[in-house]
Amino acid sequence: MGEAGGRARRGWRRSLQVRHVDAGSCNGCESEIAAITNPVYDAQRYGLDIVASPRHADVLTVSGPVTRQMAEALRRTHAALGDPQLVVAVGDCACGRCPFRGTYAAGEGVAGVLPVDAEVPGCPPTPEEIVRHLRALMTTPWPRPR
Repeated sequence: MGEAGGRARRGWRRSLQVRHVDAGSCNGCESEIAAITNPVYDAQRYGLDIVASPRHADVLTVSGPVTRQMAEALRRTHAALGDPQLVVAVGDCACGRCPFRGTYAAGEGVAGVLPVDAEVPGCPPTPEEIVRHLRALMTTPWPRPR
């Protein structure tokens, strides 16, 4: 098994690279995700970094109900992730509890497009909750059975 497979078995001990995709949200969750990098919450002290490319990411965070226009872009971003491909749904819309769920433009949340490994509920979730869920991923051995 390669290095990625070994990393998946033992979990991430030191750092986790995060790629975020806004899949049609109201921008509330994006503000809270951006806040985890400011000096107050400082997620980098735990080894959490937001990266610009999915090729450099260990986990994909997604906010929003996943509009029809964003579904294919989200699938392509997920395909560009290395193994294991972990997905975290951030916010109620991404978790499938959006008031616009099932309308002509919005989908059923991230789980309707990709397999979701963790959910961060809230509208919007607090930066503390986002950091707590991402830190929990760092100590969980992967891959989890689906």
